[in-house]
Amino acid sequence: MSDLDDHQTLHRLLGGYLLGGLDETDTELLDAHLADCAECRAELDRLSSVPEMLQKMPDARHLGGGAALAVSPAARPSSQNIETLLSRMRAEKFKETRVNRMRWLSVAAVTLFAAAGVTYGIFANGNPPNDPVAQPTASVQLIDARFQPAPGSGLTGEAKLTPKKWGVEVSLDVTRISGNGPFLCLVRNRSGQTEQAAVWGGTPDGEAKLTGASSTQATDVEAILITDKDGKVLGTATV
Repeated sequence: MSDLDDHQTLHRLLGGYLLGGLDETDTELLDAHLADCAECRAELDRLSSVPEMLQKMPDARHLGGGAALAVSPAARPSSQNIETLLSRMRAEKFKETRVNRMRWLSVAAVTLFAAAGVTYGIFANGNPPNDPVAQPTASVQLIDARFQPAPGSGLTGEAKLTPKKWGVEVSLDVTRISGNGPFLCLVRNRSGQTEQAAVWGGTPDGEAKLTGASSTQATDVEAILITDKDGKVLGTATV
């Protein structure tokens, strides 16, 4: 056995040495080794407070509900007590290993999904000969509606409706707005109820391009109205 193997073997005995659990032969071997090994002496010094800390731990008195484990700096525990302590250490080590394994699996899963996404992108863009041609994602169906001016109003323009999960987005492009601002864009549903989608101030040229929103679903929109601040309807775009 090499000097390195001897060192590692004796280094592993430090815990039992510290707790007084080694037999006479191993104790003498480690005593001789410590006289010449600064690394093991430093490790032993670092661990010197462990027995006292174990004594102060609440569960050091009754590990797992079993018999009391009496540990003190000067104590030499029985082999049964040492095995109880080692069993607990093995359980903690197994728990730590399992947690690390789960973390590794999580990272591996993320990496796998990322790699799958890259592979899918390559095949979708490259259109391999044996695979069907990737179909483009269906675009959101826009709804166009032209404004009809109310009597006495010259308002003209259009509204574009974009269906959303939460309702509808309303884009306005109107001109020749006259009257007292601020002006309002209202969404009227098929039950006759209205909901404000946007509000804006007057402009010198009577033009306005803006986007509003309503919680009304696009399929339930009957018309888009533009009114002045007094509620007078200036134009209606029927959907």
